[in-house]
Amino acid sequence: MTAPPGPSRPRKRADHRPPATRRTPLSLRRLNRWQAEGLREELADLYAESCATAPGWEHRGRKDFLRRLTRNTWRPGFALLTAEAPDLVGCAFGFPVGRDGSWWSGFRGTLPQEVGQLTASGQVFAISGIVVRPSERYHGLADRLQERLLADHRALLGATLVDRTHRAACAGFRSRGWCDIGLVYRPPGPTVLRALVLPLGEGTAAEPGDVAHHARIQ
Repeated sequence: MTAPPGPSRPRKRADHRPPATRRTPLSLRRLNRWQAEGLREELADLYAESCATAPGWEHRGRKDFLRRLTRNTWRPGFALLTAEAPDLVGCAFGFPVGRDGSWWSGFRGTLPQEVGQLTASGQVFAISGIVVRPSERYHGLADRLQERLLADHRALLGATLVDRTHRAACAGFRSRGWCDIGLVYRPPGPTVLRALVLPLGEGTAAEPGDVAHHARIQ
């Protein structure tokens, strides 16, 4: 028999405040391609945990992530940065953009002049992925990972390509200071990627507003 309902109580409002400052020490570790290969399954697990996906999509998403990671590990200059506390809680990986500019192939319109110049000088680093465990998102870990990865390579411009249908990912990059410079079309299929850049340094690289302005007028 079910007990009769007791007196009604006021419903508590959901608490959306960020969690308190972390207490567990966090360490960042840089891995080469061979170390990344040994950690691939754990990285894929972290990716699956970090993504809010529809039921049944987890396996496909995990496979896509592993395929992208493997493809990137064989690019010249590949680097992977992990965050541990002490378990794996985040990672970021990428590679230097080639001076020949082939990475921008399929860019619609004219590539902003500043971006082309920095690419030709070998000062652009592409970030292929930033993955952070949900419990760490309020601690600025994504910012820390991208800053460290770009600083390690002395880049003056960060670059990334994001599927334009992934609005949450695009919004996440913009919230960390990246600016939209246009679209990139990549075959096969109707894949359309949004090109985002993050100017760095003082007095050498253009400010984010300058790059975005040139992208709009060209």
